[in-house]
Amino acid sequence: MERPTFIAIKSGEEFNQWYWSKAEMEDICKQSGLPYSGSKFELRDRIMHALDHNGEVLPRERSKKTTSNFDWSKTALSIYTIITDNVSFGPNFRNFMKSKIGKKFTCHSDFMEWIKNNSGKTLGDAIAKWAELEERKKDPAFKRSIAAHNMSGISCLKIPESS
Repeated sequence: MERPTFIAIKSGEEFNQWYWSKAEMEDICKQSGLPYSGSKFELRDRIMHALDHNGEVLPRERSKKTTSNFDWSKTALSIYTIITDNVSFGPNFRNFMKSKIGKKFTCHSDFMEWIKNNSGKTLGDAIAKWAELEERKKDPAFKRSIAAHNMSGISCLKIPESS
C-alpha cells in the first residue's frame, strides 16, 4: 500500500502508520504553522497532536536535566552497561545493538521510548525488550499503540495547497 500524501491524512493515528523522514516532518510543520525544531519524535508528536486537536500546537514539555555524564558516544558498551538518563542512540549505541542482534536491528520509536523510560536497566534488558517488541509484528492484528492524547479530534490543521 502506498503512503498517502500528507494532505489526505485526517488523524494522528493515520499519520503515525507511515514512515516520514525528519526533513518531511520539518516541512509539514513549517507549512502548517507549527514549530519545526526538535527531534524527529517531537516533530511526529507535534503533527499528530495538531491533526487531532484542530491545529493546536502541542505544549512543549520542559526538558529534564540529566544527572548522568556517561559518554554514550565513546564508551565501550556491553550487555551490563546501565541505561542512563542521558542515553544517546548514536552510532556507538546502534553499532553495539547490531553486534548483538544482527543486521535486522532497527532503532524504532517503541524501542527508543522503552529505553528512555527504563534508566537503571541494562543493555542486556534492552536487547530482550527489542526482541519482545519485534515478536509483536508477527501478529496480523498488531497495531502500534498511540497515546490517548493523540487519538481524538477532527483534523483542522492548516494543510498546504498541493501544486
